[in-house]
Amino acid sequence: MPQWYTRQVFRCFKWLERVGDRITGAAGPFFVALAVVLFSVGLVCFFEVIGPTLPWPWLTTPLCLLIALNLFAHYYYVCTVRPGFVGDPPRGNGTGLLWARKRDYASRPLAGVRWSEDVHVTRAAMSKCRKCGETRPEVRRILFTDRGGCMLRYACERSHHCRICNRCVLKYDHHCPVRINQCVGIYNERHFVLFMAYLIISTFCYTVFGWRHVMLALGWFNEPWPYFAPPVAFLLTYILAVVLFLAVSAMAGWHLYMVASGETSVETQDHEHYRKIAGHRGEAFVNCYDLGWRKNLELFFNVGPNGYPFYTLFVPLRIEPYTDGRAWARKPGFEQHLGVRPGEELTDEDDE
Repeated sequence: MPQWYTRQVFRCFKWLERVGDRITGAAGPFFVALAVVLFSVGLVCFFEVIGPTLPWPWLTTPLCLLIALNLFAHYYYVCTVRPGFVGDPPRGNGTGLLWARKRDYASRPLAGVRWSEDVHVTRAAMSKCRKCGETRPEVRRILFTDRGGCMLRYACERSHHCRICNRCVLKYDHHCPVRINQCVGIYNERHFVLFMAYLIISTFCYTVFGWRHVMLALGWFNEPWPYFAPPVAFLLTYILAVVLFLAVSAMAGWHLYMVASGETSVETQDHEHYRKIAGHRGEAFVNCYDLGWRKNLELFFNVGPNGYPFYTLFVPLRIEPYTDGRAWARKPGFEQHLGVRPGEELTDEDDE
């Protein structure tokens, strides 16, 4: 009786959680539109109120324009670029003014991997997702039972099923219904991190250079408000900038730490579970995707000698990821994580 009751309670909470996901997903376009409006109001207030008072306008004005351009461009990209669904065909080389040009000696395509030959790259096996039926890259593991038999079990290799989109996403990080109204995956994760980075820079500049104007808007100097933007709008956007700077700084710092560790948000939780299991056996868990913080960052942003030029971090151009999501760079000599035995890998079904 207690087990049955506990199971029903968990199912009830799971149902409520999914209803909440559906509601926030349906309201996603509203949140995106609200974000665009707030960013636009903040942009007008900054360039009308704060911008003219900055020193060296010949230098600060172009820099502020470049920051604002990156902020809006990467937000547009992360909201409109599909994260990369397993069922989608591999994408070709992008062309046009919005696409960066890769270095000539690094433009030769590899089989599913468009990056370097100095890293160990292994292609993943394929299997079907039990939830949506899509064929996705996974690793097969044989699970030996207590009775001497064995069964075939599938463990996701960097592709996971999104219960909101109801599709499998390549290198799934998380679904963001409030800020971008879609998943963060292999094709838009770079824009997501750069958007947060430029949002931090923007809100920091707004907070540091705008505090004197806050005093003026509050009537501290007993002077009239000389700007077209209402003082209430400036005060509200200033408060929002302070809150966003504090919140997004923590979030972006955590994401950059995961990127430097060769992990996604989902993998961070899985790897913590693997470390506990390996630790109980006196073993050490080793992430086979962790090539060192520098190489991990180069792979994530796809920059460096064998990728795109470093200026693509400062100019809002689109670039390709180093892989199509069906092959991954690993530590030399590693075909899988160290410290994880067959049958111990977490799958999407384990979340149910």
